[in-house]
Amino acid sequence: MKYRSRTDICSQILEAANGGTTKTKIMYKAYLSYAQLKEYLSVLSENGLLQYIEGEHQYKTTEKGLQFLRTYDQMNSLSGQMIEQAKA
Repeated sequence: MKYRSRTDICSQILEAANGGTTKTKIMYKAYLSYAQLKEYLSVLSENGLLQYIEGEHQYKTTEKGLQFLRTYDQMNSLSGQMIEQAKA
């Protein structure tokens, strides 16, 4: 697997949690160890991008997290276009 930035990992976690899911499923979908997962869940929750739903024992991407994903996708699209233009 290629190197992933912290931003890439955050986006994978938010994608995995979109609609609500458990820690275990996020861990497997984002290819993280449990120690990594705990760190990222804490950071994303503290910044309002992810919320924990007590009664369901699930994490869910917040509206702010969805906005982050939209912006992340736009940035990746633009950087892809710039690389293609540089090759031409």
